[in-house]
Amino acid sequence: MNRLRTIDVALDEILVNLAAIVMRLSKPDVTRTPEARHALAQSVHQYAVCARRSSDPRVHELKSQLEETLKPSLRIIAKDGVKVS
Repeated sequence: MNRLRTIDVALDEILVNLAAIVMRLSKPDVTRTPEARHALAQSVHQYAVCARRSSDPRVHELKSQLEETLKPSLRIIAKDGVKVS
């Protein structure tokens, strides 16, 4: 049983490190093209699949943060100093 716990902890650490890598790839200057956005979406989805079985709260928090990176950012547009949308 102790070996399984050791493996579980190691996998959680791998997931935390993987999330950091994917988070760096989610920056707007890296994901400019549709292909890059698609690759990011696939990476986030795969991370979420792996994180689902984790009991580490850090992994679940990082999953939520990564999923937020996929949501489109909203812009406020102003015309002649008046907000349009």
